[in-house]
Parts: sequence; structure tokens; C-alpha cells
Amino acid sequence: MQAYTVEQVAEILNIGRDKVYFLIRTGQLRSLKIGKLRRITDQHLAEFVTSMEQPSHEVTH
Repeated sequence: MQAYTVEQVAEILNIGRDKVYFLIRTGQLRSLKIGKLRRITDQHLAEFVTSMEQPSHEVTH
């Protein structure tokens, strides 16, 4: 299992660090807390990407 830092996940998803923390805070992206460090596993990342592919997350106008 691979564990990524918030900065690495931001780079992988091509979003900002603050957005990654927002996703964690709102429960959209799961993470582990190891002491003061926050880590996101490859499994957490896969679950997040899968959830974004669901029709319920489509933007409607």
C-alpha cells in the first residue's frame, strides 16, 4: 500500500493543497492521521476518484 502526503495528492489530482484539505475536512476524501501528519493511501485515492465518477456528482444546469 502506498501512502501520499497532501502535497503529493494535490499534484496527482492537479488541484491545490487547500482543496485537498477541504475534501478531507468534508469527508469526500478519506485519510489517515499519523501523529500530526496526514496521509492519503492509494486506496483512499481510488475510492475518491470512483465516487467522482458516479452520476450523483454531475453538474446540472
